Amino acid sequence: MNITICRGGRVTWPTPTLAAVSLQISDSASPVQSSRIRHSAFQQKVTSAEEAVKAIGPGDTVAVSGFASAGTPKAVIPALADRIHAARAAGANFTIDLLTGASVSTETERMLAEIDGIALRMPYQAESTARQKINQGRMDYVDIHLSHVAQQVWEGYYGVVNVAVVEVSGITETGELIPSASVGNNKTWLDVAEKVILEVNSWVPDAMDGIHDIYYGTALPPHRRPIELTGVEDRIGQPHYRVDPAKVVAVVETNAPDSASALTAPDAVSEAIAAHVLDFFDHEVRRGRLPENTLLPLQAGVGNVANAVLGGLDRGPYRGLTCYSEVIQDGMLHLIKHGTVRFASATALALSEAGIEELTSNIDFYRQHIRLRPQEISNHPEVVRRLGIIAMNGMLEADIYGNVNSTHVMGTKIMNGIGGSGDFARNGYLSMFLSPSTAKNGAISSIVPMTPHVDHTEHDTQVLVTEQGLADVRGLSPRRRARVIIERCAHPEFRPLLTDYVERATATAGAGQTPHLLGEAFSFHQRYLESGSMRL
Repeated sequence: MNITICRGGRVTWPTPTLAAVSLQISDSASPVQSSRIRHSAFQQKVTSAEEAVKAIGPGDTVAVSGFASAGTPKAVIPALADRIHAARAAGANFTIDLLTGASVSTETERMLAEIDGIALRMPYQAESTARQKINQGRMDYVDIHLSHVAQQVWEGYYGVVNVAVVEVSGITETGELIPSASVGNNKTWLDVAEKVILEVNSWVPDAMDGIHDIYYGTALPPHRRPIELTGVEDRIGQPHYRVDPAKVVAVVETNAPDSASALTAPDAVSEAIAAHVLDFFDHEVRRGRLPENTLLPLQAGVGNVANAVLGGLDRGPYRGLTCYSEVIQDGMLHLIKHGTVRFASATALALSEAGIEELTSNIDFYRQHIRLRPQEISNHPEVVRRLGIIAMNGMLEADIYGNVNSTHVMGTKIMNGIGGSGDFARNGYLSMFLSPSTAKNGAISSIVPMTPHVDHTEHDTQVLVTEQGLADVRGLSPRRRARVIIERCAHPEFRPLLTDYVERATATAGAGQTPHLLGEAFSFHQRYLESGSMRL
């Protein structure tokens, strides 16, 4: 990747699949009078990105804003990458430990990974270069539930947070910080970091102010109190962050859009999965287990399957829906605009270029229907349980008893991370995992005898869905689960192999509660590694 940084000019980094991001960097360290920086103490700290990153040294733990690309710093990270690259080219061992909310923009992750600038990464990543470094053992990666990050950092699991780099959209007259397009762990970063670098991004519409709900009532055990959030639209905090001005070492002005999240149109497989999910909702309404018309608050992962489900909701009988999730995608904006969704709560926006344009053009409208919260609240197990969330998340594979692998290819190579799926799956009213029944042009089955890596145990899995069908395994013993999952979710080419496996395992003396042939449990994966296909 070629990164061009021109003091006082434009900064661009080209990416094949994302629009190039451009921004303006202040030309000097002298104070400026900015309409977005309305507090004199912060005006005195305005400087360039190159000057700001001098506060970051080798071995520092750096906490960065951003969640699903939204709110990722636009100027400081390229300047930091340039500083690290120059130091490493001169023979210095300059790396940082990088903490984020979830993923940051692809170009940000890549520019730091390509120069081997990251020693440790936590808690989630979604970029191929970083993924390769992790799987090669060249970058340490800690994969944890997103709801756990704030507490673990407060408890010092990752040592001292030396520097926080946080994008905001403005600074008020009283010195409070107006959040931008994501919240993530920013409140925690501002609280715990020794030093803070702020990016004030004037591209974010002024009217975004008021869409956020920053809760300051969390505490560590034994001082915790209940989270008084009983409805998706409830406001329990304040619209702005607080920060000690003495900790702020630099303020960098930018004007740049967030990187757009790629939007893949639903294909026939994802449409089929969505149809099974929607039929299931209809069934649950008829049985009286879901409210008619409004269902229960929805949570959906990112991707074309999630978008297909959302699109199907718009064509169905449901109105006045609510969503309590991590991110808001284009499909959610569409549902809000058409009245299908009444209110959506999340921690970030994950929008395509068209979605960003739609939001910014109609921000006064969407501000009345969207709330952005810290991820320790958007993913809080207590809140998820209280609200009765319908959790819909993707998976790489599931075994015949319902154990789910969301993160590791062939049991060893990380893809992205568990993210928030466990926060919702374990604590939601309904826990659904969705996937095509095969991958790699049919060479891989997403239903296997035993998953070599488990992110969600059978105890947290209630419904599995592929384009082949839907397996509702609530109330079923392991042996009955196996039959239902194979019959309804496995691809027809793999059903005979799976059926043969479970029948022989069940017939074995001492088969037990959950029959397995331990010598063959990973035979599908072993066969793929040896031949390139799980088929016989």
